Formats: sequence, C-alpha cells, structure tokens
Amino acid sequence: MLFLKSTSVSKAPGIYEVDIAAKPPGKTFGVFLATDPDHPPHALLGQLKALGYENTYSSPYLHKDQGKVLDLHFQKDGTDIFKGWKTDECTHNLAAITALFQEHGIAIAPRVMSMAEAYA
Repeated sequence: MLFLKSTSVSKAPGIYEVDIAAKPPGKTFGVFLATDPDHPPHALLGQLKALGYENTYSSPYLHKDQGKVLDLHFQKDGTDIFKGWKTDECTHNLAAITALFQEHGIAIAPRVMSMAEAYA
C-alpha cells in the first residue's frame, strides 16, 4: 500500500500515487498505483496492459480521510532467471513506463526497495 497524505489531491485523474520500484538487486520493476475506484484511470490501465504488465494485486480500502482507494500492483515478466528482466529489458521497459506516465502528466522516479521493505 502506498502512503497517501490525502485523497483530495491526485497526480492525474483517477491516480492518487505512483511508485515504480524493484526488489534488490533492482533490475525488474513493478508498477504500484493508488487509484480512485469510482473514477479509475481506464486509459492508463489499458496502456499498461498493452505494454505487457499484468495486474498481480488489487485491494480496496478506505483512507483515513474517508476517501476510497484501490491499491493496484502490476508486474511484467522478463526472460532472465525467475522471470526477471535482463539489462536490455530493464532499459527498454523503464523507458516505456517513463513515456507512458509522462503522457499522463506524471513524473516518475524508479527506485530500488530496501531489503526490509522488499521482503516485509
């Protein structure tokens, strides 16, 4: 679940927060979204699917300010061991994700999770 200060502020229509993160060593990135379930970002979700990302987790919850949130996680398999991304796949996929979110007015900052965060 992404940390949200408020559901009254969004990054783009239907999107409260975005996190592009990888578990160590940091070559295979997932897309984590906190969305508005009443006004989902259909265009962006369709574009993620077209890029090969599959929804692996979906959980609704009520934020402390009483706004409804749908927590979504997306993964894309690679060709490396354990379906991870090889270096060239990582470069290509991050460029595609960056372009997709820029198209929706969202700047992303891919990051590698800490060991504690990744395996909590």
